[in-house]
Amino acid sequence: MGNSAAHYAAAIAEHETKLTLPSSPTVPRSETRPVVYFTPPAFGRLRPLAELARLPRFFDLLWTLSVHRVKVRYKQSRLGILWAVLQPLAMMLVFTLMFSFIGGAPSAGVPYAVFAYAGLLPWTAFSSGVSSASGSLTSHASLLTKVAFPREILPLTYVVAALVDMATAGVALVALMLWYAVPLSAAAIWSAAAVALLALLLIGVGLLIAALQVRYRDVGLAMPVVLQVWMFATPVLYPLAAARHSLPLPAYLLYLLNPMAGIVETFRRGIVLQQAPDLQALAVSAAAIAVIVPAAYVYFKFAELTMADVV
Repeated sequence: MGNSAAHYAAAIAEHETKLTLPSSPTVPRSETRPVVYFTPPAFGRLRPLAELARLPRFFDLLWTLSVHRVKVRYKQSRLGILWAVLQPLAMMLVFTLMFSFIGGAPSAGVPYAVFAYAGLLPWTAFSSGVSSASGSLTSHASLLTKVAFPREILPLTYVVAALVDMATAGVALVALMLWYAVPLSAAAIWSAAAVALLALLLIGVGLLIAALQVRYRDVGLAMPVVLQVWMFATPVLYPLAAARHSLPLPAYLLYLLNPMAGIVETFRRGIVLQQAPDLQALAVSAAAIAVIVPAAYVYFKFAELTMADVV
């Protein structure tokens, strides 16, 4: 923790130096430093678009901290990055064996191992990304109280790490598809849309949960339970068609409001089922994400004004 905080502080200090060094040696550095004024928090004074436009200036800081996050994630483990593959693979084996004993695996015509792993891949990225991002601010409290930088960078580094883990674990999906002779088709292009929506949802939920946990520490304690229930309310281990056939229409429409439902179903249909997405589920997921991400960012910037006081 100490080495990680020191690395973060060094990267931020280096970035600040790049932004504030004068163009001429005759100009004192102190005169070129940006001045930040802190005022009482109020939604009316928020300028989220201006804050968003400022973020590209900190891309090198985001990149540096994200690379550091990926490197230290498994630094002291024997298996290293292989843990990114083992987590969804172990869950796939458990559920495959379970359905082998009880029968009736809902695999939509492909081997259940491939079916389950294709659903677990985006879900594991979402679950690990949200879990890690939730504590990204509280675990770096010393930075929040001593260094000025856009606080959203910290949760975003965990989002990047989760997506890198997903890309690594995707190698096992390719191996499973080759083993079971499951071909790819042109429909696989839809998986790119699913991954893009997943990244946006991770950003929105990660920012929201991270900001909430600064003030309400119960959020971190509740996350494992919430994510476990959320997984079974998402078509990870069963196809979306099973929910459509078993639920009344009002309940099914409510079920679709879970944005991960459309993401997981679209990813799996494109990669292993060679099918176009369920457009209704995909559209509802995209609409929900279009609401979640801006709302989460606005709330995060509002909460950021008092983070240093309560963290």
